[in-house]
Order: sequence, then structure tokens, then C-alpha cells
Amino acid sequence: MENDVTTAVLAAARSAKDAQPSLARLHRGDKDRLLLAMADALVERADEVVEANARDLAAADAAGIDAGLRDRLALDLERVTAVARQLRDAAALPDPVGEVIRGSVLENGLELREVRVPMGVIGMVYEARPNVTVDAAGLSLKAGSAVVLRGGSAALHSNTAIIGVLRSVLAAHDLPEDLVVGIDEHGREGVDVLMRARGLVDVLIPRGGAGLIRRVVENSLVPVIETGTGKTHVLVDASADLDQAVDIVANAKLQRIGVCNALETLLVHRDIAEEALARVVVPLVEAGVRLHADETSARLLEGTGAEVVPATAEDWDTEYLALELAVAVVEDLDAALAHIRAHSTGHTESILTRDLRSQQRFLAEVDSAVVMANASTRFSDGGEFGFGAEIGISTQKLHARGPMGLREITTSKWLVVGQGHVRP
Repeated sequence: MENDVTTAVLAAARSAKDAQPSLARLHRGDKDRLLLAMADALVERADEVVEANARDLAAADAAGIDAGLRDRLALDLERVTAVARQLRDAAALPDPVGEVIRGSVLENGLELREVRVPMGVIGMVYEARPNVTVDAAGLSLKAGSAVVLRGGSAALHSNTAIIGVLRSVLAAHDLPEDLVVGIDEHGREGVDVLMRARGLVDVLIPRGGAGLIRRVVENSLVPVIETGTGKTHVLVDASADLDQAVDIVANAKLQRIGVCNALETLLVHRDIAEEALARVVVPLVEAGVRLHADETSARLLEGTGAEVVPATAEDWDTEYLALELAVAVVEDLDAALAHIRAHSTGHTESILTRDLRSQQRFLAEVDSAVVMANASTRFSDGGEFGFGAEIGISTQKLHARGPMGLREITTSKWLVVGQGHVRP
């Protein structure tokens, strides 16, 4: 027998499924005008969104939320304007729906085309990221899909306010409000129901901490695109330009700490470890970063003013999302690659080097969704890649990998046109 939460969540998913065909009738211009109107509405009602977010922040502070989570949760007028800009960027992107992926005419005259089509209903499960509410809704609508959003209790008031704005714009454009549905009020039990809503929800995308992602991947009956945690690495190789290294390491760790592409483990080649650590640590010390250092790096960091604690086995697998950084000195490129293979979550890794052979080997052998050379891991982002807003960064190897923009949240179907053809 269904309880109230089961009934409510399944009804929300069914209403999204029933609403989705209305998007199939829209041309690109219609969808773009819708996203632009949503962006305008968010800016016009930014005070309302920020006020709702303040209630979430007050509750978070009372609960002793950590700095990284609070950073992801926080909205101000500048951030609301930024997420509105993401909608405008998405509106400016080509519409993937209807794009011909490949096609041919067979010898018998049958015409074949594989075209991009909407997923249908996308379910998003995420934590304390109200910006994701906007990104997921905007990208899903542009890609022709309805979306069911579960953004977690920490962002309940923020998400409710944002979804209210988006639904009001849908109504103003004579579209079903249930193209965007939120189920935050149903808590963890609501997620359990969403994971069982096969046939109503076409794909589920979890975005958040390792526990949330593992729970969805291991328990969902709905197909899942896995977005992974970001245990990201930067290797300062023996030939690295140390002026660049100082800037890149600081940017990767400090530009925004509570995000999955922030630096979490710094590896330094033995041959330049003393000078490299002495230089790259300066902005980290100024920012108050605590270093979880292996024995060699801890010795080299003495006298730098850095707060250093001995690294434990756990540190090499921890996504801190805070002013914490694991540091190790490695013997050579082989050791660095071995460390990354053992501890990476497959998100993003970067090598800082002037040696072309080392660069090519790193790019070829590191098996992560995004592999970089001489660049900050903070560039591992759909917006930075030119995709517009992203719905997440996939660390799996099926369907989509890396930043997921519009194309990655569509599927395809085959169109076959004949002239009375029958198979002999």
C-alpha cells in the first residue's frame, strides 16, 4: 500500500511525464525565449531568492555546517545574477534536439537517420547547491525534457523560491508548470521513491557527496548517469615552470573551495620538491590552508609557516571541499601515475610540466574524465568548456563522460523512411 510520500512523489513524476510532450512542440526560438524570461525573472525576484537562502544559511549555521558546504549553499545578488547568466548562455547555444547524428540511404532505397531527441523526464538528486536547481531546469528544458528536482533539506527554502520563479514563467508562457517539479519536502524517503519510478523517470543524475552518489547508483531502478566526487590531483613535474605552478596551484585550491574541481592532492616531483613547495605554499599559508603532508613534504615544509599535520592513509582518498590539502613528494612520473591510479575518483587531474614527453604520457595514461596539462583543475566545468550551464560532471564511461551539457542529456532515435518497403 502506498504511503503519502510515495503517492506524492509518483504523482509529481507522472505530472512531469505528462507535461513533457508540450516541449516537443516548441521550436528553438520558443525554448530560448523561455530561458531568457526565466533569467529575467530570477534577476527581478533576486531579493526573494536571497531572503529564502538566508533562512537556509541560518539553519545551516545553527547545525554547524562545514565551510565547503556553506559556500555551495550560499546565494547573494551576485550569485543569483550569475546563475541567471547561465540560463542566457544556454539560450544562446545550438539546440541539440533534431540534430542528425548520422544517416544513409541503403541499397534498397530505405532512408536512415539517427537524430537527437529528449531524454523525457530527468531526475536530479543533489545537495545544498541551489545553483544546480537553475542549471538543471534550464538545460533540461532546452534539451526538451521535464525535470524532477530533489535538492536536499539544507537548501529547501532556496530551492522552493527558485522553482516558484521558474514555474511562474512557464505558466506565463502557457506551458505546464509541471515541466519543473520539486520534491524537497519529501526528504530522503522521496529520493527512495524517485529511484523506483522507472517508467516515469527516464534517467536519474545524482550530484553531491560520495555517500549520496553511491546510494543512488547502488539502489536505483531508474538508469543512472553517475557524477563522481572530485579527488583531483595536480602534479608539479620536474620541469615545471614554478612561476606558473604557484598561480595554478593557488587557483585550483583557493578560487572556490567547495566545488568538485577544486584541488585536493598536490604531488611534487622529488627533484624540485624543496624549491617548489617553498614557493607554492606561500598563497596557501596566507589563505589558512592546512596541509596533510607525507613525511618528505612535511620535512621540506618546516619553517614555511604552514600548518602541517601528518597525512594518513585516509587523506589520499578524501575530498575535503575545505581549506585542507593533501601533499606528497613523488620519486618520478611513474610514482605520480601510480598514486593517481590508486586514489583518483576519475574526475580531473593536471600535470605542470615543460617536458613534452611527460605531458603526452600523463595525458595518455591518466584515466579520468578530464586530464589537463599546465592548467588549473577549476577549468573542468561545462561553462568553461563552452557548453553553457552544466548539469554535472560524469565520471562514468557510458553515454556521457566529463562535463555534461545539452548534448549529453539527450538520447537518440532512428528515423526510417521507405516507399512501401518489405523485407525479403
